[in-house]
Amino acid sequence: MTKKMDYILGIIFAVATVIFVILFLTNDIFFNWAYARHHNVLSWYIRPLFIIPIILFACKKNLTGIFGSIFALFTSMFWFPAPETSSSQVMTFLAYEMEYLKGVWIAPKIIMSLSVPIFFIALIIAAWKNNLKLLLGVVITAAVLKIMWSVVFSGEAGMSILKPAITGLIVCIGGIYYYKKHQTAKKK
Repeated sequence: MTKKMDYILGIIFAVATVIFVILFLTNDIFFNWAYARHHNVLSWYIRPLFIIPIILFACKKNLTGIFGSIFALFTSMFWFPAPETSSSQVMTFLAYEMEYLKGVWIAPKIIMSLSVPIFFIALIIAAWKNNLKLLLGVVITAAVLKIMWSVVFSGEAGMSILKPAITGLIVCIGGIYYYKKHQTAKKK
């Protein structure tokens, strides 16, 4: 793929992600349909795994892969069918999250929500520069902050994301370690 084509496809995926987020937050029919599917906890487990291809494509400086993976991460919330039943903890946590997303957007909430794009920028820069320590720091910090946000703001129900978040963190650290080990072996 040429650099120009990579750039164009990367921009298309980035714009598609922004359109998805705007549509999700402004269209109640789409929001409710997607959110019903987000009750399927499989989407909670798969989302952190998209961090691995984002890192790999950033290491290879491939914009299409980076922004295609970010698009997949965001849209994966509705890839699985809505479950027939959900635990009370999941229902309580998602009710809080729904209220957060659909509630009034005040300055502290906007500032807190900016942590999501800041995370992606920091992750891409760390991987782009092949800075393993910074990369691990970004991934671990993001997981800890996500868990803290969930528990602090939604109470015990926030514990429902603990298992998917820790599983995703372990898999991401393992993936980063394997990739770096493989890259080091290739250079020898």
